[in-house]
Amino acid sequence: MKITFLGTGTSQGIPVIGSTHPVCLSADPRDIRLRVSVLIEWDGYNYVIDCGPDFRQQMLSTLSRKRTTAGDPAPLHGILLTHEHADHVAGLDDIRPFVFRQGDMPIYAHKRVLKTLAERFDYIFTTENRYPGAPSVASKEVVNGIPIKLGNIEVQPIEAYHGSLQVFGYRFQDIAYLTDVKTIADEEIEKLQDLDILVLNCLREEAHYTHLNVDEALALVAKIKPKRTYLTHISHHLGFHAEAEQKLPENVFLAYDGLTLTT
Repeated sequence: MKITFLGTGTSQGIPVIGSTHPVCLSADPRDIRLRVSVLIEWDGYNYVIDCGPDFRQQMLSTLSRKRTTAGDPAPLHGILLTHEHADHVAGLDDIRPFVFRQGDMPIYAHKRVLKTLAERFDYIFTTENRYPGAPSVASKEVVNGIPIKLGNIEVQPIEAYHGSLQVFGYRFQDIAYLTDVKTIADEEIEKLQDLDILVLNCLREEAHYTHLNVDEALALVAKIKPKRTYLTHISHHLGFHAEAEQKLPENVFLAYDGLTLTT
């Protein structure tokens, strides 16, 4: 199984428009971060978690470069959404090239998120008077405690809270992806045992009301005890990648855009 980090930044990305913060002016490519998302690949299956405003750019740099064994463009088999905030869903219109080749795009999300998307992107979700060039989706409700059948594996939803907002993380065999988390119940932590790779949000050193900071993220890592942890959803306030990563304990790393890991 392979995971590629399509974006590791916050809702504004790095650099932030107009910012003169030193990290926003950094020449280190690891300090340039698109909105948070990952591509998960195994046995010819390709799934993306979250579809933010940088989705088109992310697909051009990764999946659109790949080909099937028959030489055809690699498909995108579906999109799993963590929650409905714009930095996680605003790129939904850019699924069109995949839809035109493959048909309806499966979208996996909490029923609340699907309802919100149907309102925000009504031209995509409607079945009446459809614009001929609009993309189309197949809505798949995610329910906590019920595994999702994707290809030849089952994916486990992991429930957490982004402040007071419910969000889903996802466990793909020995890889788990959790972003925009502030709190998580002990029974959900039990679902995260024996991981090879944990991906977890970590905004900055200073406390934040809806995101984990460094101390909180490391405390959660200590509870879960994965073999390796990669921190994502990183703000420029965390500091330069090279300097911030040196402060982390063994087997905890900062993710960066384009990083690919395999298990």
